[in-house]
Amino acid sequence: LYLTFEALDSGKLKLTDRIPISPHAAAQAPTKLGLRAGDSITVEDAMYAIALKSANDIAVAMAEKLGGTESRFAALMTLRAQELGMTNTRFVNANGLPDSRQITTARDLAILSRAVMRDYPQHYKLFSVQQYTVRGQVLRNHNHLLGKMAGVDGIKTGFTNASGFNLAASAVRDGRRLIAVVMGGPSTAVR
Repeated sequence: LYLTFEALDSGKLKLTDRIPISPHAAAQAPTKLGLRAGDSITVEDAMYAIALKSANDIAVAMAEKLGGTESRFAALMTLRAQELGMTNTRFVNANGLPDSRQITTARDLAILSRAVMRDYPQHYKLFSVQQYTVRGQVLRNHNHLLGKMAGVDGIKTGFTNASGFNLAASAVRDGRRLIAVVMGGPSTAVR
């Protein structure tokens, strides 16, 4: 999403642009939106699908739109991560699905979280949306702290069998913002 925000701000993308769904994108494992190869989705709807549902198919489609191929996009993600100071991160796919070559740390995810807020405050509100409808499908945010914990305004959850239940969250209280990153939680409740 950071690279999507960058493309929007530079004019490379518009919210109304269409993102085609390739056979590779459509074949991604759940969680996914479930669009078929040959279909398309707007950039705006894609952003919500990625932020709220962690839609792996849409993350790959966005990667192909921005990078040409998912592997080229992953290289761009890694390069930007290094430029942001995420020294212990390497991306090999767009959606975070398991790959032994892909790695990050809680510190690096906190750096990315802070960078999104600092560099794209106009887009940060996306991470506080609790639900959004795409083609009649109601997407609910997996970050269950939203609306339940005072001051929480984002950011993103994640899960794989290998990494467990993960969360980068941010909250503002008494004029002070804190970012917390939890990795390897055994359940959504513990996360």
